[in-house]
Amino acid sequence: MPIIKSDEWPEVGELVISTVNEITDYGAYVTLDEYGKEGFLHISEISSGWIRNIRDYIREGEKVVLKVLRVDQERNQIDLSLRRVTQREKREKILLWKRSRKAESLLRSASQKIGISLEELYDRIAEPLEKSFSDIYEGLEAAAREGSEVLLKAGLPKDIAKVLTEIAKEKIKVSAVKVKGVLNITCLKPDGVLRIKEALLKAKASVSSHGSSVKIYVIAPPKYQVEVTAKDYKEANAILKRIADTAINTITKLGGQGAFESG
Repeated sequence: MPIIKSDEWPEVGELVISTVNEITDYGAYVTLDEYGKEGFLHISEISSGWIRNIRDYIREGEKVVLKVLRVDQERNQIDLSLRRVTQREKREKILLWKRSRKAESLLRSASQKIGISLEELYDRIAEPLEKSFSDIYEGLEAAAREGSEVLLKAGLPKDIAKVLTEIAKEKIKVSAVKVKGVLNITCLKPDGVLRIKEALLKAKASVSSHGSSVKIYVIAPPKYQVEVTAKDYKEANAILKRIADTAINTITKLGGQGAFESG
């Protein structure tokens, strides 16, 4: 995957991974790793406080997350800031960068196995994967977890989907988390059992996230256990809430009532 976008320029406000090349008394010259271009970090943009020694904050060879302040293509100049990057922005950018590098490594292996260039492979898979997933690596994770069907569904050719899945299953360690809760659903109508079943089926059908699974089974009427397995707690809890809300809303409309207790 072509990480270096040498024919493109970053946008103002964008976060960029940069390597510190040279430190001077008035700032630092850096290379924007994703663009292959040089930028400048002025001493006033390193810290909001007084700086005695720039090397207390950055060092040559270090990779840092910076924010783009100004871009002048005619002068080939990019001005950057360190002090305007929050800790949260830094963590998120580093995570995205690491995922991008992992994806690049997997695609490089796939391109060699298929017998096409890395650039050609990237051109063929980037758009469909980025449309179906948050990024390319998420698509590869889904393939490692669920098989080549998810890549075929995204629009990848069968031969490429097969090779990417094989490499993803070999290289990606799939992790998952599980959350659970109890639905308490009742309906006193003559066909109440059927209405409860309809509510539970509709709740389960409301889930369409890649790489997640849902189990709903009876503990003892009117209590039903709900278990959700997903790639992280944020997604798992969101799915659990969606199931509970759907089940309760459905049974209420059908003349019954429901409640949910997580944990």
